[in-house]
Amino acid sequence: MTLKTMGAVCALSLGLAGAAWAEYPERPINMVIPYGAGGATDISARTISEPLGKAVGKPLVMANVTGAGGATGSVAVQNAKEDGYTMLFARVGSHSVNPAMKATLPYTLEDFRFVTVYEINPFACVVSARSDITSMEALIEQAKGDGISFSSSGVGSGPHLAAAMVLNAFGVEDAANAATHIPQQGGGAAATAVLNGTADFLCTNSSALAGFVSNGQMRALMVTTADPVEGFDAPTSVDLGQPDLQQMVGWTGIAGPAGLPDEVAAKWGDWMQSAAADAEFVEKMESRGSIIRVMSPEEANDFIQGQYETFRKLVDDLGMRIEG
Repeated sequence: MTLKTMGAVCALSLGLAGAAWAEYPERPINMVIPYGAGGATDISARTISEPLGKAVGKPLVMANVTGAGGATGSVAVQNAKEDGYTMLFARVGSHSVNPAMKATLPYTLEDFRFVTVYEINPFACVVSARSDITSMEALIEQAKGDGISFSSSGVGSGPHLAAAMVLNAFGVEDAANAATHIPQQGGGAAATAVLNGTADFLCTNSSALAGFVSNGQMRALMVTTADPVEGFDAPTSVDLGQPDLQQMVGWTGIAGPAGLPDEVAAKWGDWMQSAAADAEFVEKMESRGSIIRVMSPEEANDFIQGQYETFRKLVDDLGMRIEG
């Protein structure tokens, strides 16, 4: 074969490869939500699904694959074919808190390729509107006295760590064990536990709580920000003398298996820029206290790694590492 012929063959091969990836996606894309209906991840995923689906040009098949604090759905994507047809709505709990807390987690951050983080939101601490607890001072007083309980979306989840972090910040001794932890299957169930009186309080993402606060079912006691959060008539952690609680924020991103091709990742970057610019999506998310910020894959990976390191230190300080 002459050099000229070899060059033509190589050019044809590269052209065909490029054409193949140019056709992605050729069919619907499975989007795994690793938490239950009604939680922060589910709300975020389903809110962006319409503008994202328009940008992708193919149907997005949304599926809640729940269990193990987000690990079950995450593993489903970790083990999926690396072709961009199974993607994950990754969350602070599944990819910052879980890796920091669980020694036997069946995945690491390196098992995924993040194509973006697009939403950041503060945490809020809430009680039922029927509760006798009307302030963080009253909540801490009860925690130090007769005892208190809190719900979460699962052992090792963001709300689990958040509650312990808040109690510790306000001077509750042995904060990781001082309150009764009542884990639930997802954020929606965690909120329901507070509403029906099964648990006294919940600290979780503002986006998962905004509807309950606005309709008068829940009372917000604090938001983990320096500035007030729209829709939450509550003091900030800075107002209450606890600026370190600003470290506790939620985020939502999208990831595929570690071997996701560059061409696929690049397309997701373009789609997310388009979807997150949708005015209706932005309005809905900002009304829940979320900040819309689309990160590049490089920015997303740096951000998530930083979150992991922050929470790993907190876990070690609070003695919350789960070894089994």
